[in-house]
Amino acid sequence: MGAIFKEYPLLLSIIALAVFGYYEEPVAESLTGNIAGFLIIFAVIVYASMSVAHHAELLAEKYGEPYGTLILTISAVAVEIVIISIMMLHESNPTLARDTIYSAIMLDINGLLGFAAIVGGIKYGEQAYNVDSSNSYLSMLLTALGIAMVIPDFIKPEFYDRFMLFNVLIFLALYAVFMRVQLKDHRYFFQYKPDARKQSISHSDSHHTKINALYHIILLIIYIAIIGMLSELLALFMSNDMQYFGLPMAISAVGVAVISAAPELITAVRAALDNRMQTVINIALGASLSTVLLTIPAVIIIGYITGLDIELGLTPIEGVMLGLTLLVSMINFSDGETNMLEGFLHVVLFVLFAFLLFV
Repeated sequence: MGAIFKEYPLLLSIIALAVFGYYEEPVAESLTGNIAGFLIIFAVIVYASMSVAHHAELLAEKYGEPYGTLILTISAVAVEIVIISIMMLHESNPTLARDTIYSAIMLDINGLLGFAAIVGGIKYGEQAYNVDSSNSYLSMLLTALGIAMVIPDFIKPEFYDRFMLFNVLIFLALYAVFMRVQLKDHRYFFQYKPDARKQSISHSDSHHTKINALYHIILLIIYIAIIGMLSELLALFMSNDMQYFGLPMAISAVGVAVISAAPELITAVRAALDNRMQTVINIALGASLSTVLLTIPAVIIIGYITGLDIELGLTPIEGVMLGLTLLVSMINFSDGETNMLEGFLHVVLFVLFAFLLFV
């Protein structure tokens, strides 16, 4: 129980939820209130997301790779699905899911992986990882993005609903097969062990046994639920602010992606500084793949249940940016080592992504 009382992000989240939940209407009546409400709740959600990263990291330490990063990426995707669902219902925006998935991939591959490669490259020069992992992730990403976000533009309207249901089934099957490959048949694809002696020193079995897995799993679930409830308030204030300032609706999708990527970014930078590029690869590419394979079926099902239209087909700019990102990734991540130049190229693409939001 003593550890629970030290969960300050949880306490702050509950206080923010109670205060803004009670004073929601008067706060939303003024521009100042909407801006303040958005900034405060956004900060609280990011703070809570950092705790998601903390608990996921401890579970990662207990179970090792690739289970650790899998827990982190699924937690982040769960946060993303919860926020997208709430904002879809609040704004009735058919392109929110598409724009969020696109933004998440830009953040994960170009922002997160690029920045981590720069940080790690400055400190270590080149950082090695298992090239089988990057090849597996990128081939799955190409297949999934092609099926879900390119093919829909060529489907006749009378077959569109049927194709969406097909996507749900095929994506769940793809994820199940990939999980079997990652956790059982080819688990070694997603591991890199440069020095067994160093690993035995830094990760002792006695420390692993002290980590209470059930405690951290329960807190992960609680944090995700709290973030979901706070997101409903965030959606209200964000919508009001964007309408007042005339900002593009795609900004809300970027906000969702930033919140879900916050735990991953923290963990990835720490891993890069510890010369664990394999963990960075697993987080960045694994998160992108999980976002596509899990978020798309979830939003399609939500759309059917609520009667909302879902548009997944990419815009021309989004298609070009995703194509460039995947092409550069296939070239950069084909040799089993990253460096500062490769990271810089991805950061340049991320800056271009941010610029194009306002063009």
